Amino acid sequence: MLNLERLRTLDALARHGSVSGAAAGLHVTTSAVSQQMTKLEREVGQQLLAKNGRGVRLTDAGRLLAEHAGRILSQVELAQSDLEEQRGKAVGELRISAFPTAMRGLLPATLTALRAGHPGLRVRAQEMEPQLGVAAVVRGDLDMAVVLDWYNKPLPMPEGLVKAPLLDDPADVAMPAAHPLADRAEVDLEEFADDEWIAWTEGEFCHEWLMFTLRAKGIEPRIAHRAEEHHTQLALVAAGLGVCVAPQLGRDPMPAGVRTVPVRHRVHRHVYVVWRVDADRRPSIRAAVEALQGVGGRSSLARRDGQNCGSAPLRDGTAAPPASGSPRTRSRRA
Repeated sequence: MLNLERLRTLDALARHGSVSGAAAGLHVTTSAVSQQMTKLEREVGQQLLAKNGRGVRLTDAGRLLAEHAGRILSQVELAQSDLEEQRGKAVGELRISAFPTAMRGLLPATLTALRAGHPGLRVRAQEMEPQLGVAAVVRGDLDMAVVLDWYNKPLPMPEGLVKAPLLDDPADVAMPAAHPLADRAEVDLEEFADDEWIAWTEGEFCHEWLMFTLRAKGIEPRIAHRAEEHHTQLALVAAGLGVCVAPQLGRDPMPAGVRTVPVRHRVHRHVYVVWRVDADRRPSIRAAVEALQGVGGRSSLARRDGQNCGSAPLRDGTAAPPASGSPRTRSRRA
């Protein structure tokens, strides 16, 4: 009889491509991964791994068994979802990630609501950029991820995921208080063509969006500084070192010496949560979506825009049902 945990280890190796990656995804040591694989090879009587330089690769038998392992684990997750649904309670463990400003602006109240309403549910949250969060959900390392895309640049979304909207996050231009445009009621991005910009780090989705958006307006941005955290970007703005795009979610408190001015043609991010379709019936997933949508709907951003997050339209034009029902909408390949 094949051991399920050893199949899980093999599946992680196939998905991550290395022993260290599998260990990180499973939250175990590399030696534990190696031991599990040695036992699995003994069980099946075939070599599943072969040396490949300093690392390892799956043999033909390893790839074959890994394909079966993926299907078996998917069925196990469906079984767990069905049992949890039959029990009707949100219990067990739920692993969720959120990008930095959502981790600060949405997750604390969400986790507090889940702890109060579902004491049998253990939630493990971690900060993670949107692309990494989506990939971790697809791999099975996470159950859910709070992610974003921009009004003019969707986040690539693999098939097999479900998503529900949380809120729209308007973004302003942040500039030093002494900037010539600081007292304006509205600005156009084109007016900052000669300014130095403070951007996200290269390779991040938000950095790609900024470059795409400014170049579409005929601006070749002069990137003076790069920082992952919005508060670090705002500190650089306060020092008079440039301007930046400043989304409103999780932005406060603003540093002294910074002014934020709305963009005339509204710039905003869509914030939503994704999970695997296999886990769609889990009460813990539904409880987390309801808590996130509740916090998003009560946020100052939602009140300002008059949003109803339980039925906000998704990027593809469909709408998610209210949180009290099944909140799912299958994603399409972007």
